[in-house]
Amino acid sequence: MSRFAFQDAISGLGAVALARRLVGASLLVRGAGGIVTETEAYTRDDAASHSFRGPSRRNAAMFGPSGHAYVYRSYGIHLCLNVVAQPGEAVLIRALAPRTGLDVMRMRRGPGPLCAGPGRLAQALGIRPEDDGAPFDGGDLSITLTSTMPELLVGPRIGISKAQDLPWRFGLARAECFSRPFPRSAVAPSPGSSTQM
Repeated sequence: MSRFAFQDAISGLGAVALARRLVGASLLVRGAGGIVTETEAYTRDDAASHSFRGPSRRNAAMFGPSGHAYVYRSYGIHLCLNVVAQPGEAVLIRALAPRTGLDVMRMRRGPGPLCAGPGRLAQALGIRPEDDGAPFDGGDLSITLTSTMPELLVGPRIGISKAQDLPWRFGLARAECFSRPFPRSAVAPSPGSSTQM
């Protein structure tokens, strides 16, 4: 497999399509990781997105190459891990089912949920500010996509004050690790539907 297989596989995808595609993928950060169970999409024309007002020093990675990390600090406390889609678009990794490096994740997090929520996930995986702009190429950071699309849950994004109605939060059906439960009637439309971008 090519070192840049992930970047090649997601080339041209907008944030909504990428958010759907990342659910069920395997994410590994320096030997710790698991299965992505929850994502959220943020587009350039989205009032809730960091890129809405255009490029800045803080959001520069969002306007960089697709398949690279965008890492920011939320409320000055927690780091959050995103995957860049098209320029100005990114997908927030909200939750992960831990599979690899459980001991080191538990050491970083202590008791309680390991990767349910973007701040917990980043802490458990040992995400660093210097990961901002790094490629998911199999070095420190890697993502391996599933060969088939899993059944998805869909719902509005959470923890934001703008554009709250957009159904751009996606989850892995029947998974147990989410930052917040999805509504009962949250099965996503098929991949060919108009919700993809």
